[in-house]
Amino acid sequence: MNDDKIGLSRRKMLVGLGAVGVASAGAGIGTTAYFNDTETFEDNTLTAGSLDLFVHVDYSEDQGSYAQYSTQPGTFIDGNVMGGGDGEPLSIQVSDLKPGDSGEGEFCFSIVDNPAYMWMCGELTANDENGMTEPEMDDDETPGGDLADAMQVTVSYCTDDGDGGNDIGDEIVSGSLRDVMLALRAGVPLSSDGDANAPLADRPTFDGVTEPFTDGEPNVDEQCVCFEWFVPTSVENEIQTDSVMFDFEFYAVQARHNDGTHNPCVEFDTVLTTDSGPGVDRDGDEQAEAEGSWLTARVSSGPTTVVQVELDGDVYGSGAGEWPSNPNSYVVEANFDVDTDGLGESPNDDFRFGFGGSSAGARVGGVGNSTSGASGPGGYIRRNIGTGGNNNRFDTAAEDAPGFLAVESADQLTYTFVIDWTSGLPSLSSVPTQFTVNEVFAGDGGEGVAAIPNSSNDGRGAIDNVTDASGVINV
Repeated sequence: MNDDKIGLSRRKMLVGLGAVGVASAGAGIGTTAYFNDTETFEDNTLTAGSLDLFVHVDYSEDQGSYAQYSTQPGTFIDGNVMGGGDGEPLSIQVSDLKPGDSGEGEFCFSIVDNPAYMWMCGELTANDENGMTEPEMDDDETPGGDLADAMQVTVSYCTDDGDGGNDIGDEIVSGSLRDVMLALRAGVPLSSDGDANAPLADRPTFDGVTEPFTDGEPNVDEQCVCFEWFVPTSVENEIQTDSVMFDFEFYAVQARHNDGTHNPCVEFDTVLTTDSGPGVDRDGDEQAEAEGSWLTARVSSGPTTVVQVELDGDVYGSGAGEWPSNPNSYVVEANFDVDTDGLGESPNDDFRFGFGGSSAGARVGGVGNSTSGASGPGGYIRRNIGTGGNNNRFDTAAEDAPGFLAVESADQLTYTFVIDWTSGLPSLSSVPTQFTVNEVFAGDGGEGVAAIPNSSNDGRGAIDNVTDASGVINV
């Protein structure tokens, strides 16, 4: 709609009608008619398009002389069941798992009718001890199952090599099964060009096809996703009788009128923002080039909590590439008060989950305490076990904290924290039933955001970088 208007006041309308009346009266002799013609457009209909995702699965596993397994050729999932219609869900069950066992799978996609953005999601749904044998008691001193931490998983882009195999491309995520499922719990955007570092917004979409099969063969996008798992032979009796359960999910979301940033893997219950205001004044005219909230944090509830922190690069400077001003000492942090810390409410910053540069205090502390060889920038947990108003904090690197994952996006403008409250976080006696996010903040000191005095005098020092607290959130 444009801004052109036909402005008729009530007075002008009456004058116009009067003029018509006079003209008609002057033509009163004979009949009055105007040349006319009518064209009619009838039976108009609007029909919604469709988007139907087919996932073609090729999976096999190797358990040596005990068992070999593979899915039937042509296996596909539609409507969450094999073969569509009234089929059964695809459930892969591995029994008598031992060190040295392995498996691999390929997922390829037919998106019928419309191109789409793709997401891969997942969740670890069980990690059970199932009792302990005598040999396991000698090797396993930790409560709960150990298999999720023992299994190693790699998820990668892949394409058909033309000889019945795959060419493995960029790695999407890898680590223990627990680590990979934490990453997938937060949602992993997929790019049809196989670029694991593709930007989130407006990344390449997966093409739509008219039919999921052509001459009986899957009609798929060139880019597929492959995963491999194995149990290292270095694993010993600690996994005896243990079991794990996990889910994979793939989402296809229409590409039209969409930039691909909406995450369908997580339902965020709470949104926290810093105060909106002017950003950096680049040209010195005392007018900011952009206004808005520098930081937006989204928080989910549930036994696995996801915190997604987005920084506005335009408010900070000129989009991606300027934050952080101090590349070694920046931090992005979410401060939590949980109801089961057993230490009272003073102090109440029970957990600080963050990502920091290599010189950031909590990251330095976590690396110094590391038993896994953590180094450089990365995630950390700063745990406060102080009482009576006195702080007593210690730092743990994310690499040494099963159940916590901290991810920095390639453009350094999105930070994701995934917290599995059931995993036995540092000095936490039991799984919380409720928590409050005291604040979420991002800072880089020196000439950075909210740093005053700021010699550049470009307005960056006045940007608000700390959110208010959330309400109580149920686990």
